[in-house]
Amino acid sequence: MSRAIPPHPLTKAEARRIWRRSQRLDTPDPFGEGPPAVAAAVEHLGYVQIDTINVIERCHHHILYSRIPNYRRADLRQAQSVDKSVFEYWTHALSYVPAKDFRFFVAAMKLHRREGHQWYDSVKPADMRKVMRLLRRDGALTIRDIEDDVLAEKQHLWQSRKPSKRALQLAFYTGEVTISERTGMLKTYELMTRHFGWDKPPKPASGSEATAYLLDRALRAQGIVSLDSICHLDAPSKAAVRRLIEARVRREEMVPVALEGAGKQEHWARAETLEPAGEGDPGLVHILSPFDPLIIQRKRTELFFDYGHRFEAYVPREKRLFGYFALPVLVGEDIVAAIDLKTDRKNRKLLMQKWSWVGKGAARAPRKEYKRRIEEELDRFERFQLAE
Repeated sequence: MSRAIPPHPLTKAEARRIWRRSQRLDTPDPFGEGPPAVAAAVEHLGYVQIDTINVIERCHHHILYSRIPNYRRADLRQAQSVDKSVFEYWTHALSYVPAKDFRFFVAAMKLHRREGHQWYDSVKPADMRKVMRLLRRDGALTIRDIEDDVLAEKQHLWQSRKPSKRALQLAFYTGEVTISERTGMLKTYELMTRHFGWDKPPKPASGSEATAYLLDRALRAQGIVSLDSICHLDAPSKAAVRRLIEARVRREEMVPVALEGAGKQEHWARAETLEPAGEGDPGLVHILSPFDPLIIQRKRTELFFDYGHRFEAYVPREKRLFGYFALPVLVGEDIVAAIDLKTDRKNRKLLMQKWSWVGKGAARAPRKEYKRRIEEELDRFERFQLAE
């Protein structure tokens, strides 16, 4: 009978340090610059979420900027459209993912091809044949290139009234087409095989390979993991991931962690992740997107940082605490503020809507000093917002 491995005790302060390091928010320039830095950042994080809200710069650019100080939007465009080192697909949300990980998404594409997609069950075969014929004949296209649609009623708020757009979106989920370029949120669609220069797409990863991919991606980008953090919005994968974790613990490739304040929620890490390491740069300030990987799992963020972020874009104005699009501010290892900002592109300025001190971290140092450091970072953040 194998002996049970006692969990490694970990304070919240230690856990924050590990997660910050795993997210590459503890050093000023972890990935270098240019399109290779974009590819490296996406590969390390595993995904970079995409969202349409542009009160400030859209979140995919913002997340990359937080880790690439000299980030330019053109770097992502080249990585996606020229180098083809990243591509778009669904993780827990629409995201940029590493092109080298393509095979881990093939099974989902085949499933949608076989069973359809619940959001696009109204797509007619004739509409699908139409867009595929246009792509094969004329090459890459945007929805603006299709002018002969008869508009249809929406089935839900975010759905397009153009049947061709619905067909293109379904073809995207089935893996027949990919998004070869974005201009703002305008997507250019291209045949998947033609975009990547393939005769046929890669073979899908096996079930065991896909499970290992989920676990390894989380261990790399999160450091300390739970079933919820590994399988964010992916409950069906939990049973297989747990079995793999238990096997790795038996082989002493991972260890259980008793995280302060976690109660009965189990956590694990690689043993080397728990070894003492430097604290990183304590002077760094990051104004984070509410879709940043450090923030998007709200319960995890609250457990580690004693701060529960509220995304209030869809909350009635009178019920908002922090503001329409409040951005958490990480100073060193603490989230200390939430700042509601808006970019006034016409007058070329960043508008301060509301500043809220939050979390226990705000009490650990004089707020005057925090405010000075955050305002310095706001100046740099404004330049990023207004850059072409």
